[in-house]
Amino acid sequence: MSEKLIYKFKDYLIQNVIKSESGDSARSTDKIINSILRKNIVKPVIAISTNSTSLVMGVRELSEKINEYLIEREIEAEIIPVGSLGLSSFENVISVQLPGKTRLFYKNVLPGNIISILDGTFNNFIQEENVFGQLRDDIQDSWEQVPYLDELAYFQNQQRLILKNCGFINPESIEEYIATGGYQAFYKVISKNTPEDVCNIIEDSLLRGRGGEGFLTGKKWKIAQETPGDQKYLICNAGESDPGAFMERLLIESDPHKVIEGIAISAYAIGAKKAYIYIEAEYNLAIERIKNAIAQAKDFGLIGHNILESGYNLEIIVKKGAGAYVCGEETALISSLEGNRGKPRSKPPYPAVKGLFNQPTIVNNVETLVNIPIIIQKGSDWYKSLGTKESKGTKIFSISGKVEFNGIVEVEMGTKIRDLIFRVAGGIKNGKRFKAVHIGGPSGGSLTEKQLDTLIDYESVMLAGTSLGSSGMIVLDEDNCIIDLVKYFMNFMQKESCGICIPCREGTRRMYEILENISKRPNDDNGHTTLQRFKGVMQLESLAEVLKETSMCGLGKKASNPVLSTLRWFREEYEEHIFERNCEAGVCQELRTFEIDVDSCNGCTLCSKRCPTGAIVGTAKNAHFIVQNKCIGCGICYETCKFSAITSK
Repeated sequence: MSEKLIYKFKDYLIQNVIKSESGDSARSTDKIINSILRKNIVKPVIAISTNSTSLVMGVRELSEKINEYLIEREIEAEIIPVGSLGLSSFENVISVQLPGKTRLFYKNVLPGNIISILDGTFNNFIQEENVFGQLRDDIQDSWEQVPYLDELAYFQNQQRLILKNCGFINPESIEEYIATGGYQAFYKVISKNTPEDVCNIIEDSLLRGRGGEGFLTGKKWKIAQETPGDQKYLICNAGESDPGAFMERLLIESDPHKVIEGIAISAYAIGAKKAYIYIEAEYNLAIERIKNAIAQAKDFGLIGHNILESGYNLEIIVKKGAGAYVCGEETALISSLEGNRGKPRSKPPYPAVKGLFNQPTIVNNVETLVNIPIIIQKGSDWYKSLGTKESKGTKIFSISGKVEFNGIVEVEMGTKIRDLIFRVAGGIKNGKRFKAVHIGGPSGGSLTEKQLDTLIDYESVMLAGTSLGSSGMIVLDEDNCIIDLVKYFMNFMQKESCGICIPCREGTRRMYEILENISKRPNDDNGHTTLQRFKGVMQLESLAEVLKETSMCGLGKKASNPVLSTLRWFREEYEEHIFERNCEAGVCQELRTFEIDVDSCNGCTLCSKRCPTGAIVGTAKNAHFIVQNKCIGCGICYETCKFSAITSK
């Protein structure tokens, strides 16, 4: 973008679009806004979804291939990065817009098929196996027989407020963010509202913190605002260390200026002049884009000293975290920010009263903060019209596992879990049977098909035996083992425990040992061993309750949730592992039993040669046998046999 255009942008958009509520002055900028948003282009535009998922899928190599293609064919086109649409299973995603035509979106684009995709598009021919939609645009001519994105079930059944810009605008351009209405809410706040007004608006909206507990955000802010202190702080918790959760990373990578605007409004509301963004050190792209957004906002006078001549000052600092799960707890995060070991502190006092450097501090996660500009812009009454009686607005989920569409989705509070899985995420892959859905990460719980009509809100999910937590959602089918899933989370929790309190430190370790014991073959078959295994499960339940009641921090109290929820809904699967010593899904390796059919075995010796424990005996050209005491259930023999002579039980 030229310096002249940037100057005009600052002049027109900052002075007219942000500051003015007049329709006439806003219309005077339509031409430049349409130019920025590429609604009237003169040359082709290729937008490449560049995010953590696409980087894994080789988007750098793809970008180089696109550049080479354009140079070789002497095509003058603009290439821009965009964030993620949320459809992680479609990466790499690109969009191509020709002058006068709507924007076409292609999925699963690789260096091997990009040439045929671009050749076809530039010649008005669409490669059907890769195209999945076009952007609705009244100004441009549409493509025939290509559905609009908003007609696809994935998008049609969402309520995309927070994710509105994700995958459509350039996250590295403040101009594009402003052109879509960005920073209008912030200017409105610092020019027309007092901090008390903003706290009242957010409290009236009934916005609840999206970090898991669901505490009313406005109420929390008021405590910090009314507490005297030499300095007040706002902390954006972007330390997303839950396995299966990647919403905050995607939000920062795809729409970083919305995060900055949410931070700026929130800091103003509580009287903070310094804000921190606490983010995982390995989130390289997210860190790069949030730092770029901060620099651009400073350049436009939207953060820094005397913001837009309002007299308000704000400094935003990015701090990298080491990725410790316990730092998701706000007091442990504060301890880490202070340069100490990340460990929880006793509450009260709460951080809103005594937090960072013993000053009033508000800790909100990314999803909470990006709701703020929307509420300011549209009003608390409008926001309260969305959702349920106790849970307002929308909720973002990262959905993964055995569904057709893995990725990030945003639905209105009150949506049924069934609709999220089967209407938005496309249902279970390969026609398999749904088994369970695990919500909330290591501190969440699993639900069965009977609970699929549970509404997505804090109270309903809690009554079902789990919590929204980090809002990671893992869908399981008939080939998954519940014990294996819970064992994974308990292993994670015992490793991530800060170790301060005995219930969490020792309890998580012991629960993992019990789960490990019931998911492997016992050393002997006597009744005493069976009794011990049964007692282990009984102890597992009581241990889980002790953790819940006696752990020091919220993470320790929730560490046993995966155990308690699965014992409640999947007890028969525990009993199958204990008494029948069987894993129906065939996942628990040491519970699998393999046998050789002597009538089918021709003694080829392939299985015995590949057996890692020497459990298969026999002579060449004669039937072989498996010594069960040596067999570890790895299944290599089963995979090796070419004559279907080996069966699994």
